[in-house]
Amino acid sequence: MLTDTSVKNVKQSDKPFKLYDEGGLFLLVTPTSGKGGKRWRFKYRFDGKEKLLAFGTYPDVSLKDARNQRDAARKLLAIGKDPSEEKKATEAAIQVLNENTFEAVAREWFDLKIKPLSASHSNRALAYLNNDLIPYLGRLPIAEIKAPDLLECLRRIAARKNKQGKPVTETANRVREQMGQLWRYAIATGKAERDIAADLRGALEPHVQKNYSHITDPLLLGQLMRDIEGYGGAPVTVAALRMLPLVFTRPMELRTAKWADIDFDAKQWRYFSSKTKIDHIVPLATQVVDLLRGLLPLTGSGEYVFGVRDGKRPLSEITINQALKSLGYGNDIIHPHGFRHTAATMLAEMGGDENAIDRQLSHLAQGVKGVYQKAKYIKDRTLMMQAWADYLEQLKLGAKVIHIGCA
Repeated sequence: MLTDTSVKNVKQSDKPFKLYDEGGLFLLVTPTSGKGGKRWRFKYRFDGKEKLLAFGTYPDVSLKDARNQRDAARKLLAIGKDPSEEKKATEAAIQVLNENTFEAVAREWFDLKIKPLSASHSNRALAYLNNDLIPYLGRLPIAEIKAPDLLECLRRIAARKNKQGKPVTETANRVREQMGQLWRYAIATGKAERDIAADLRGALEPHVQKNYSHITDPLLLGQLMRDIEGYGGAPVTVAALRMLPLVFTRPMELRTAKWADIDFDAKQWRYFSSKTKIDHIVPLATQVVDLLRGLLPLTGSGEYVFGVRDGKRPLSEITINQALKSLGYGNDIIHPHGFRHTAATMLAEMGGDENAIDRQLSHLAQGVKGVYQKAKYIKDRTLMMQAWADYLEQLKLGAKVIHIGCA
C-alpha cells in the first residue's frame, strides 16, 4: 500500500511507471514536470472487459481522496453499474445544470437579444445583470427561481435613491420588464416553464411617468431663444443647442447625428430611430441647413455632425444639459427632451395637424397607418418644420406671434 510520504517523494523518470495501492488503485507517474506528472487511476473489469477510470492528479487529489473515489466505484460495481458510465452521466448532468443557471441563460439572452441594440440600452441592461441580479441569482437554475427571489432583487433596486434623493421606482419596474423578456427567452429555449416576472406585476410601487419640463409661454420661449443665440460656448455645442429646438428629435438622436445621413439637396436628415426601431425623416428648415453648413468645416471630416475629438465621438448629453444650466435654464424649467413637448404642444394649440406632429415626433404607428403616415405626411411635415423655425425666429426677435401658418 502507498503512503502519503511515498507518494509525495516519488521522483519522475524518463519513462512512465506505476505505483500500486490496493483494490485496483494506482498512481501513474509520467515524465512530465509539475503536479500533472502524478495521476490517479483505477483499474477494474466490467462485462469481462478491463477498463480505467481517472480520479485526478496529485496533490490536488490526495491519497485519501483517491481511495474514497475507488471505494465509491467498487460499490457501483457491486450493484452492477459501470463507474465510468456513471461518471459520464454525472458530468453531463452538471454541464446541463451549469448551462441552465440564471447567469448562463441571462448572458446568452443578452448576447442574442440585447447586445445588438444601442450601446446605451445594452450597457444599462448589462449593468443591471452584473450588479443587481447575477450576484444573487447567478448560480441558481433559472427554472427553480421563484417569484419572491426575483422580487427581493427588484426591491433592492427600488430602495436605492437617485441624485434627487428619490427612490428609483422607474429603474426597478424597467428591470422587471426586462426580466420578463429573459424568462420568455428561457421558456422558448426549454430552460424554464413559466414567466415569474409576470407574476410580479403590481408587486412594485408603480412609476408615475412625468413629462419632461418644457416651455409653452411664447414670451419665455422667445427669451430662451435669445439666450441660446447669445451662448458663447464651443462652436459644436452652440450649434447643437441652436438646432435642438428646431428638429423635434430626442437629444440622443441629435447628438449622434451622422453626416452620412444628411441630404443637403433634399434638405432632409434620415436615420434609424433606436427608440422606435423605424426609419425616420426630419425635414430641415432653412435655418437648420445654415447651421449644418456652418459646422461642415469643423466636423465634416468626421463621422458625427456634433463630433468631438476629430469626429470620433459624439457630443455628450451632459454638455447640452450644462449649456442650458449655464444660461439659467435648469431641468425644472426646460429639459433638453422637453423641446419636443414644447413644439408638439404649441403647434397643436395653434392648429397644427395632429398626425403630422405625431409623425414628426417619431412616435410609432402600427401597420398600414404607419406606412400611410410616412408616405403622406412628409410634405405637410416639411411645411410645418419650416413654419416652426420661422415662428421661433420671430419669437427670438421679440414679435408677439399668436398664430403659426402650417399645414
